[in-house]
Amino acid sequence: MTDTRIYAERRDRLMSRMGGGIAVIPNAAEKSRNGDTHYAYRSDSSFLYLSGFNEPESVLVLIAAQGDTASQSILFCREKNLEREIWDGFRYGPDAAKETFALDAAYPIAQLDEKLTELLGNQPALFYPLGADSAWDERLLRLRATVQSKARSGIRAPDELRDIRALINEMRLFKDAHELDIMRRAAAISCAAHRRAMRNTRPGLFEYQVEAELLHEFCRSGARDPAYTSIVAAGANACVLHYVANDAKLHDGDLLLIDAGCELQGYASDITRTYPVNGRFLGAQKAVYQIVLEAQAAAIAAAQPGYSWEAPHQAALRILAQGFIDLKLCHGTVDGVLESESYKRFYMHRTGHWLGMDVHDVGEYKCSEQWRPLQDGMVLTVEPGCYIRPADDVPVELWNIGVRIEDDVVITATGNEVITLQAPKSVNEIEEVMRHE
Repeated sequence: MTDTRIYAERRDRLMSRMGGGIAVIPNAAEKSRNGDTHYAYRSDSSFLYLSGFNEPESVLVLIAAQGDTASQSILFCREKNLEREIWDGFRYGPDAAKETFALDAAYPIAQLDEKLTELLGNQPALFYPLGADSAWDERLLRLRATVQSKARSGIRAPDELRDIRALINEMRLFKDAHELDIMRRAAAISCAAHRRAMRNTRPGLFEYQVEAELLHEFCRSGARDPAYTSIVAAGANACVLHYVANDAKLHDGDLLLIDAGCELQGYASDITRTYPVNGRFLGAQKAVYQIVLEAQAAAIAAAQPGYSWEAPHQAALRILAQGFIDLKLCHGTVDGVLESESYKRFYMHRTGHWLGMDVHDVGEYKCSEQWRPLQDGMVLTVEPGCYIRPADDVPVELWNIGVRIEDDVVITATGNEVITLQAPKSVNEIEEVMRHE
């Protein structure tokens, strides 16, 4: 099966779930960086998932089959323009896009409003990312009003407005073989980047110099961009969950927390490793690290088909709570610590999230007010942590220790597959890699 057929089948599945109606799915807009320059372009994830088309100024329109009328996939995109291609690079243009991406029709983007006014007629429902962009809300409501004005001609406007994201997100939650292949390759690149960072870490460097090692490995392996802004946090900075300044000096005796992953062909990887700047875990650091590592192992063991989404989190919490008691950070029993939520002072986030085209990927975590069961094809992160800030009631030897360990886990029919295992994680593995820099 070619990639083109994969996208066509996704569109067909979505249209069958719509049960009639028309869907309008805009691509992301280009973003100005400054002056006459733009940020590197990244398509909207759902648009890319359904089309495979990666140019700005484009819109996908899907019309679900009704009665004797067949379904249609229609793309609006920039026209072929040889002069602009000299400056900006290749453009497909409508004719080539139609053939390349197995579409039923393609038109210049300048004709969007005119064509949509025709296509909206006599459709029972209009699907689009409702509320995601006020300009698009206004534009589609205006076009719908234009269709309503033709009522005396027997043309009916869509009676119902529906958010298309609910249907797309549920599809994206379950990864097919094509997607999993890309995600495994992204994970392999990111694992190599973390190994490279470990080998090139030493006291006296700056966080951004270690970040450069990550970016170098991403790019040399064909992943031009990180999936998110890399966190390279030494010492006390590791206790800031979304630290991205990456400009502090690395000191002997500090831990370094790196949360970084590449994006490959639109799919994210997401790995966190924590290790000593000098290559050797000290006593207090090692004690905290081992607790988090044990919590992660328990959470991964609970990431099984049929277990609830909440199961890995609860498994990690019990290990962390006992560890915090042992370290004299929390007091009482495990059940008491969990009930009082006193652990949240040192562990304030959840143990994972969905992973896919977005690093915090789409998909509901609950169904009918119940945590949804894990199923074959889902991909999630497992990332417990511990963040200890200085305080009068905290043992001094634990001050400014921040540890997080994160892996990417595919739920399979019989268990799970950790696709990021090649990034060193045990104390012995990390120290061995760092001895051979």
